[in-house]
Amino acid sequence: MEATLRWALITAIAPVAWGTNYFVTHEYLPAGAPLYGAAVRALPAGLLLLLVRRQLPHGSWWWKSLVLGVLNIGAFFVLVYLAAQLLPTSIASSVMATSPLVMTALAWGLLAERPRLPQLAGAGVGIGGVCLMLLAGTGDVDGAGVLASVGAMLMSSLGYVLAKRWSAEVDVLASTSWQLLAGGLLLVPFAVATEGAPPALDGPALLGFGYVTFVATALAFAAWFAGLRRLPAATVGLVGLLNPVTGVLLGMAVAGEVLTGRQWCGLALVLAGILLGGSRRSRRTRDVPRTAPEPFSPYEMTDGKQPGTLDGAARTAGDSRLGL
Repeated sequence: MEATLRWALITAIAPVAWGTNYFVTHEYLPAGAPLYGAAVRALPAGLLLLLVRRQLPHGSWWWKSLVLGVLNIGAFFVLVYLAAQLLPTSIASSVMATSPLVMTALAWGLLAERPRLPQLAGAGVGIGGVCLMLLAGTGDVDGAGVLASVGAMLMSSLGYVLAKRWSAEVDVLASTSWQLLAGGLLLVPFAVATEGAPPALDGPALLGFGYVTFVATALAFAAWFAGLRRLPAATVGLVGLLNPVTGVLLGMAVAGEVLTGRQWCGLALVLAGILLGGSRRSRRTRDVPRTAPEPFSPYEMTDGKQPGTLDGAARTAGDSRLGL
């Protein structure tokens, strides 16, 4: 149980960092160039992790990296961008909040992770809390924007589950770096075609990109995939609901926003849903006897191996309050 809690806390680094990404992007990064911003975010992070692991794809991981890079980074960022242009943030975030249920269903079919009642109940409570926090009178809703948001949610959910399915083949940092590089390279031609020349960056923008690249991307994705390797997909999806919670709380702490009573109730429901969904260990964890406490080392996120060795996991993801 201690190991499960520890990995849940490590996984939580990702949605919390992604929740802060919205504020940093809005305040410090150049407007009007989201695709360049996504490429600049992904490529340096991928190169950094590649330098740490110094391992290139091998065998089937050449095409698996491309598939995961498309699902989790490249196409995901494009669809999130379209959703952000066509929908209120509250609607797009609420659509993305349904990811835990989709991940649970996909994990059941692809990984034979049969969902438990507390996980399903926790997902329902958490999604209701997100809707309560974010939804208000929004007027007309653009159908194309809803399709883009649903597409982003489905693609990332499938990418997460596939990353978990293939996670035993390579270590976390290596596979994460390959996904970031593949997805970032995919974004470059779209950015050139739709946004023209790269935007000029001043000092605050460079610092903002530094935070987004190293904290909200490299560290966050490594933590997310490390947790996805060791926890049920349904549990990881529930932890992802901390993303919109972080965005709301950061707006209150930094931007001086005042939460309504309804938003406080929604926040409480999200936290209750996460706790409910993780209240019992998975069947696989309960069935495996443990004869000694699981050790902890600085290399845990690389599957317990020293840099330079093989084997581990994978994964990647999205953007600000609109993604996981």
